[in-house]
This record gives sequence, C-alpha cells and structure tokens, in this order.
Amino acid sequence: MWVLNTLLPVLRVYYIGIKVVLQQLVFRPFTLPVLPPQHGKVAIVTGGSKGIGYCTALHLSKLGMHVIIAGNNDCEGNEAVERIQQQTMNANAGVMLVPERKTVDGFEEHFGLNYLGHFLLTNLLLKTLRKSGTHDSNARVVTVSSATHYVGDLNLDDLQSSHCYTPHGAYAQSKLSLVLFTYHLQHQLTEEGSHVTANVVDPGVVNTDLYKNMNWAAKLVKWMTGWLFFKTAEEGAATSIYASVSPHLEGMGGCYLYNGNKTKSADITYDEELQRKLWLKSCKLVGIPI
Repeated sequence: MWVLNTLLPVLRVYYIGIKVVLQQLVFRPFTLPVLPPQHGKVAIVTGGSKGIGYCTALHLSKLGMHVIIAGNNDCEGNEAVERIQQQTMNANAGVMLVPERKTVDGFEEHFGLNYLGHFLLTNLLLKTLRKSGTHDSNARVVTVSSATHYVGDLNLDDLQSSHCYTPHGAYAQSKLSLVLFTYHLQHQLTEEGSHVTANVVDPGVVNTDLYKNMNWAAKLVKWMTGWLFFKTAEEGAATSIYASVSPHLEGMGGCYLYNGNKTKSADITYDEELQRKLWLKSCKLVGIPI
C-alpha cells in the first residue's frame, strides 16, 4: 500500500505533464492581443523576480501599471526591479517537487508557499481591493494553478501531507487548493456585490527554473527536449497578463483560463461544500477570523 501511495502521484503528475506537452506541440501558444494602457493602476505580482512572474511583472509595467513584486528573496526581487526599470520607461511564487520540509511557519512547503501564502495575501488585501474596484473597472485577483490540479487529491484531514508524503502528490494538492480557493472567493465576492473578480489560470508546461528538484533523469530529458516542447516564460505568462488587464474579462470571475480561453477545471473543483471546508480550514491555519 505504501508503494502504491508513493508511486501513484508520480505517475499521475507525469501523465498530465506529458499530455499537456503534447497539446502544446500540436496547438500554437496563446498570443497576447494588444492591451490598453493601465496607467494609474497597481498590480502585486507574487514570484515576480523570475520566470512567469517576472515576465508578467515586466509586461504589466510596460502597460503603465505600478508593479509591486512580492517574494521571499530581497536580493532577487531588487535585481528584478532593476532589470524591469532598464527595460521600461517606468518600472508567481511557488515551489515544485521539493523534498519533505516545512516553511518557517511550520507548514508543508508546497502547501504553505504555493497555496496558503497566496490565500493569506489575498485576504489581507481584500479590503483594499473592494475599495479600489468600480462598476466599470473591477479589481482583479489572478491565481496561477496548473494542469496537475486535475490529478490532485485533497485530504482535509492531512493538508500537510504528513502521513504519506510524496513531492508529486503534495504539489498537485497545492495546485488543486488554489482552484478551489479561487472559486469560493468569487462566490463570496458575488454574494456581497463587490466590484472584484477572481480567476485562475493555467500557464501550461513552461521552461523555467521550477523543475530544479526533479531527479537527474527527468532533468536530462527536460534539458534535451524543453526547447522544443515547453513554452517560454513569456508564452507561459501570456494568460496571466490577459486575465489581469483584458477588457474582454471585465466583470467576469470564477473562470479557469488556459491559452487565453475559459475552460473546464477538474470536476471536484466545483464542489461548493469542499470549497467551503478548505476555506474554513485555511482561515484557521493562518489565523483569520471566521
């Protein structure tokens, strides 16, 4: 049973990864349309110091937005700001397949960094987002998940994956949690009539540093084929940028977006009772009053 519980998440994650890579080979990457200027608006980009986050921050800055890069490494963040300032006239934080370890707050690292940190940041900003959104220009929350959520399992009794830890299972669970969180957030925002929308995007399989914790064989395969099968960071960021500023998505929330289009997420993500339970558990974990 232990072998099965350990091996199954690995096979699921690599299955969905290969499936997405083959789709990317057949279909052309989403190309960003010309987007309107965003002068006077503010964007907070988590993980904005490299990869998809950096490309998102750079493009939003070029559109005239005041971009705030949120990350856990001051040096990398400052370097990113300098690079962006050099490339403009003005100015995605996550981990994957890490060995079992905890954040400084004691959370399993995938769950803590990929999900709980974003859950807490969003909740801390909600009051400001509600005030800044208007009928004609909604404030927007854009969460970055991945296709691995389709093969993720959510164990509400063991969100820290402490009983049977596998890096692949923990990663998929964190990405599934992000989709559930986004949908429940949109339900709340709609019920209260706030001019704030929440959407979740899937960037595809992107050639970034996120794969550094894979085994040597997988790294070798990526090194040999990534240039052909994987998206570039710029291509991976396209849907995040589109979700952040596209006029076509004005007032539209609760969407799962892939390659610039609304698509269906895993069936389990539409379970409103599961969304609610995860939200309540998350509030308790980060100390937010229920």
